[in-house]
Amino acid sequence: MEMSEETQNKLVQYQQIQQQMQYLGVQRYQLEAQLKESEKALEAVSKLKAGTPIYQSVGSLLVKVEDVPALKKELAEKKESQELRVKTLERQEKQMRERHEELGSTLEKTFSKGEGNARAG
Repeated sequence: MEMSEETQNKLVQYQQIQQQMQYLGVQRYQLEAQLKESEKALEAVSKLKAGTPIYQSVGSLLVKVEDVPALKKELAEKKESQELRVKTLERQEKQMRERHEELGSTLEKTFSKGEGNARAG
């Protein structure tokens, strides 16, 4: 049974979308882990008593933080940025999933018709 060029293209597109969805899922998972880390750091810094020394990792060094309010602001901005990126990835995943389902449905109909005869006009 010979596949039409259009069907072959849709099949390739379907597989590419599947791979992109996996990649986006991994990216989102990693970003969510970073977001949780940022939330915990912000919470920990907020709970510290005034005057408690704070050290921040800079490369392979730990450096004492002198400006705690600036650190809190930096952590809050980082958290906000990560939240925005997670939402963007979720939106992209949703769009990919919809396109994947749409293509899957089209391919399923094509193959159930007996492939080779399903050429678009």
